[in-house]
Amino acid sequence: MCSVPSRSRPRRAAPGPPVDGRRSGGPRYPGGVTTDASSADAPRAPESPRPGRITAAAAVVAAQGVVVTGLGVTMLVMLLTGSRADDTVQALTGAATVLALAVLPLAAARGLWLRRRWSRGPAMIVQLMALPVGWQMAQNGGVWLAAGAAIALTALAVLGSLMSPAAAGALGVGPHEPRDA
Repeated sequence: MCSVPSRSRPRRAAPGPPVDGRRSGGPRYPGGVTTDASSADAPRAPESPRPGRITAAAAVVAAQGVVVTGLGVTMLVMLLTGSRADDTVQALTGAATVLALAVLPLAAARGLWLRRRWSRGPAMIVQLMALPVGWQMAQNGGVWLAAGAAIALTALAVLGSLMSPAAAGALGVGPHEPRDA
């Protein structure tokens, strides 16, 4: 009779308080990597106050998201009222695209407010997309110059605040001290 060898399952970390001060929840690997998915979404150091740079960046990114949402809603209202709708499909596609693009800064602002690590990347992407928009608006002169300059300057301010060591530390991004094994 042929016997099939049984496969042993990998050992999981014992439940209870962590021995080394880190969160438990899954097996640990060298360098502190864990299979626990909830640790990536956990807010950073809730007992410490939120740095002012993170608060300001979250407020500006949220304002950008509200403005883009307002633009999308305006486009949708113009489509529904029949004003300036030469091509209905094109107008609907434009409004839907702008409303979909509004989700990115709003989600990034919420993540920055809650100090989620993942939020820094989307917030920086929004600012990098805003720079050419501001530049193009400023090229038209007049009122557009002021609006373009405001967009570009706020984008640069948010990028600068998110690149600061205080913001990176608060979000848990950047180089970390090597841990002893």
